Amino acid sequence: MALSVPAIMKTTAARLSALYFLLFALCAVALVFYMTSLSARMLTAQTQETINDEVLGLARAYQRGGLPVLVRVVEARSRQPGANLYLIADANGQILTGNVQSLEPGVLETEGWTSSPFSYQRFGEGELERLRNLPAEQGTTTQSEQNDAQAQGEKGHNAIALVLRLPNQMIMLVGRDLGEPERFRAVIRRALMLALGMMGLGGLLIWFFVGRAALKRIDSVSKASRRIMGGDLSGRLPVTGAGDEFDRLSENLNAMLARIATLNEGLKQVSDNIAHDLKTPLTRLRNRAEATLSGKQKPTDYRQALEGTIAESDQLIKTFNAILMISRLEAGYSSENTSRVDLAEAVRDVVELYEPVAEEAGVSLEAAVSEAVSVNGNRELIGQALSNIVDNAIKYSTGASAQPAVRVTLERAGADVCLSVADNGHGIPDDGDRARATERFVRLEKSRSQPGSGLGLSLAKAVMTFHKGRLELLPGNPGLSVVMSFPAREDH
Repeated sequence: MALSVPAIMKTTAARLSALYFLLFALCAVALVFYMTSLSARMLTAQTQETINDEVLGLARAYQRGGLPVLVRVVEARSRQPGANLYLIADANGQILTGNVQSLEPGVLETEGWTSSPFSYQRFGEGELERLRNLPAEQGTTTQSEQNDAQAQGEKGHNAIALVLRLPNQMIMLVGRDLGEPERFRAVIRRALMLALGMMGLGGLLIWFFVGRAALKRIDSVSKASRRIMGGDLSGRLPVTGAGDEFDRLSENLNAMLARIATLNEGLKQVSDNIAHDLKTPLTRLRNRAEATLSGKQKPTDYRQALEGTIAESDQLIKTFNAILMISRLEAGYSSENTSRVDLAEAVRDVVELYEPVAEEAGVSLEAAVSEAVSVNGNRELIGQALSNIVDNAIKYSTGASAQPAVRVTLERAGADVCLSVADNGHGIPDDGDRARATERFVRLEKSRSQPGSGLGLSLAKAVMTFHKGRLELLPGNPGLSVVMSFPAREDH
């Protein structure tokens, strides 16, 4: 999706890129000026040091032979290639010898270092300039000579110099042309500006490609978000597999969306199950009340009808309480407190509670606890889940061919603590039926003759989810083994 420049500048990535580029540009410009100034100062200091050495050499020559020796040394040095500037003038500033033809006015009037660079003309440059400017019909120079004159006779040379007064009031000037330092400074400036341009161009290219990729990722996330907000909860944010922050954000949001979809599906199932499965007991209540009121009944009949209605209502209340508990636990929050729970003690309490029920049903109930094991959790929730499982095991083991038996085992299995309830009844041979048995209101074909609402294993599964554990239904050969696996070191 193409974006205009104002739209692009509204994005955080573009604003950060522009801010970084501005800071980089300011730092780079400051670096250019600093480096050029530093290089100029270094070259100026080196030039002054060279001039001082030249002056010391000339001073020794003057001490050896006076003015004649000084003049000969100045003339000899001024003819050398790449020579410095040498000049000897009289007290009135008239140039007597050296390689300087003319100076900027006022240079020789001061003594010591010149306060600022001055312009000058080397000896012979004036003649070359005159020859270059002669009319074509009067000139006698060749084209190559005119080119040499143009190359060598340029005006506007700049230099710095040390001006000294000799004992006889004559003036000596020793200087150095600034063309080389200025060229070096220009080269440094051009190199730094070129580097700045290349780095700026590189930054723009990186922003163009990397920034556009980031904007495309954000656009794809926004598009997927709009689709999800439109009601398509099956949609997910794109994950490229790069492992960057966008992928991590998408994975977390996808996990959240999956959780929301699961909760919504659970809510839908609850609504459907309430509409279908709770319709039967409510119908029984109405039919019982209608049958009681349809004719003349004895007071004992009315009393029995009311008692049956109360019992049926109590069962409905228990069912609704179980539904609310499951929904609250599956939503991931609970007002229940957690602490260290002794599972061995919980097992003993549940077994002791159900021993009369098992004895009445002709079922052998026993517990095998090897050691005291503690986990972090809620004792009431764990006890309720274990009670539901033990109650189911007692009910569905009565059809066993051998002596019905239920065995509760507590043991460690690696990093987990396993609490299992095994019976020797018919069990659930089919894998799909075992997976469906933990869903709400699901009652398999063989269990429809037994009383219940189909919420016992659902509640146990919700309790294990709350404790970051898992509930597994395994074939017992014969019978069924229901295993509650707790993480031994998990804090909640």
